[in-house]
Amino acid sequence: MGEHVSVRTGLVGATAVAVAVTLAGPAAAAPAGREHTPTRQAMDAAVRDGVPGVAARAADEHGTWKAASGTGDLRTGAPRRADDRYRVGSITKTFVATVLLQLEAEGRLSLDDTVDEWLPGVVRGHGHDGGRITLRQLLNHTSGIYNYTEDEGFTRTYFLKDGFLRHRFDTMTPRQLVGLAMNHEPHFAPGTSWHYSNTNYVLAGLVIEEATGHPYAAEIRRRVIEPLGLRATLVPGTYPKVPAPSSRAYGKLAGTTTGPTYDVTELNPSLASSAGEMIADSRDLNRFYSALLRGRLLPPKQLREMKTTVRVDEIPGAGYGLGLIDRELSCGVHVWGHGGGIHGSNSEAVTTADGRHSLAFNFNGDWSGDSDAVIEAEYCGE
Repeated sequence: MGEHVSVRTGLVGATAVAVAVTLAGPAAAAPAGREHTPTRQAMDAAVRDGVPGVAARAADEHGTWKAASGTGDLRTGAPRRADDRYRVGSITKTFVATVLLQLEAEGRLSLDDTVDEWLPGVVRGHGHDGGRITLRQLLNHTSGIYNYTEDEGFTRTYFLKDGFLRHRFDTMTPRQLVGLAMNHEPHFAPGTSWHYSNTNYVLAGLVIEEATGHPYAAEIRRRVIEPLGLRATLVPGTYPKVPAPSSRAYGKLAGTTTGPTYDVTELNPSLASSAGEMIADSRDLNRFYSALLRGRLLPPKQLREMKTTVRVDEIPGAGYGLGLIDRELSCGVHVWGHGGGIHGSNSEAVTTADGRHSLAFNFNGDWSGDSDAVIEAEYCGE
């Protein structure tokens, strides 16, 4: 996400970086209702700025529109396709929060439960205290728990070239990821501020497992993927590939946006766990967020809780709910959704409050491109 309403919602951080040439043609799509010309132009601009390719899909009262711009494979020159599957990174968080809220609606847990009630002794060390942190604070990032992806050793091992190329297929368990965070002091005392922390959602996945007796992935499949018919969506676990149809994914594996570009498509997504491991396509993401905002997945009380936001001071016009971001665009439209970044992939999925106008898209490069401009174009450009 760009500077206007961006939250750092990705696993890829400052280590992500830039393509020098674009092998791209213009965005292409079959006509459907309105032309979405500003959205096409914003996609093409992202490719000119260095993103290899963009895949997008929108759905509104005029019907469904899909388009692609740029390149899906820098080696062969194959174009990007609108129907590509891709890694959605932290968009996973909305799925996880939805399941936890369903469990609350069923009386299986309360968002006011402490982490220690479900995971005794797991959040301990260097000032962390799971007895003082609630499940709600995990979901809205007010827990203060250290973000494991900011750990220097983790960054060196999984985001920089030498480490990534050596360790890209390593398996990390959720408790190992939490353990990395426990080696650091908290960002702040619980409930006193806001800081985006992937550790929060790794813990949320563990709570789902404790509350149900099933892995969080099985609960997402049973409760969300299957009822909504999300045929392209999966929680891959340790599976390293992105199933077809899909494009290649590219990163710089460095702390700058220049230098060589690497194919980072294949990796063991356990490094993201329930904070960001999922794969989907734009159709499924539109269907998911539309169903969520229309109340098909949560009772009214839980949907209200999910949409109760805390201010994110760094980002004018945006608030963070429970795995759901509210942002006010330049034209006054509010969209609800989430973004996600992981190696070689930068994705966004948003919908209006009534669920009637949805947009999802993916950049298959993690170092450049203005995703906010694409959202602004879709909702404010015509």
